[in-house]
Amino acid sequence: MTEEIEPARRDAVRFPGISPRAYEHPVDRGALATLRAVPGFAQVIKAISGFYNERGERLMALASSIRVGPRQYPELDRLRHECAETLDLPAVPNLFVYQDPNLQASALGMDEPFIRISTALVDQMSHESLRFVIGHEMGHVLSGHAVYRTIMVRLINLQMSMSWTPVSALGIRAIIAALSEWYRKAELSCDRAGLLSSQDPAAALRAQIQIAGGLDPSRIDIPSFLKQGAEYESVDDIRDSILKLKYVETETHPFAVVRATQLQRWAASEEYRAILAGDYPRREQDAPTTDWKDDLKSAAKSYKDSWTASTDPLTKVFSEVGESVADTASKVWSKFGGNGDNS
Repeated sequence: MTEEIEPARRDAVRFPGISPRAYEHPVDRGALATLRAVPGFAQVIKAISGFYNERGERLMALASSIRVGPRQYPELDRLRHECAETLDLPAVPNLFVYQDPNLQASALGMDEPFIRISTALVDQMSHESLRFVIGHEMGHVLSGHAVYRTIMVRLINLQMSMSWTPVSALGIRAIIAALSEWYRKAELSCDRAGLLSSQDPAAALRAQIQIAGGLDPSRIDIPSFLKQGAEYESVDDIRDSILKLKYVETETHPFAVVRATQLQRWAASEEYRAILAGDYPRREQDAPTTDWKDDLKSAAKSYKDSWTASTDPLTKVFSEVGESVADTASKVWSKFGGNGDNS
């Protein structure tokens, strides 16, 4: 690690009983609702859950990496407990450090989720940036993302072993594509959870700069870095728009510069300040539901708002076509006796 852990956190806000809805991106919830509606999804989840033994995955982590505790990476153990306490997790997930030269972290497991971070993260990131990363993974656990992430990893492995049966693999491929689309949105949610854990937008930004390739954040100009995100979002050639769709399709994570831009935008929002002030939904208010209409509506509004603000030419085409279709449908509905409340 690049610097020592402070003896104690100062002026940290904690969020008793916080619901994942407080930080979840609306498109994350909408994408998950859509995913659950994919034909065969429930059956695949049930089959994969029963076929694999989670105990084996935990044993592999235990056998091949370092489990963080009071006597092993005690500074990380403190961060682990701090993040769990800040987000008020019901239980503190185990944290493992594994050998890898890449900056990586993940939350896996279904019954007892656990977190893995690479040695590169521990070596290269400051303690405040590590708090953001660990808090990000705690967000996955609190939101229940670890379940679907685990399923996605298992399905990808299963797809590779079934490549000789294209018909059988086709359905799995469709579900993997839907899972990947959802997981990209889930990453945006958990960046927010990481920020709530660290409460330091600058540390979060440094972490994302390092993930993007800035080995030494002090050598990176922040305005120039964020300008990259603005340029990516505001391309003026439709060919670039199509290329963006092509390249993001196979990614499980949003691009680092785009993530950083979106998180800094949220850090400056009234929504983030309200949560810090204690104005956020509680888990005790969450009601189990099988109706995802509100999530889909919220996602649709988020997409519409981003389309309206976007200068991307392909996005504007989609937006204009959508508005045209909606306007035509409204006129047809009115002509045949519909009313505005139901349009």
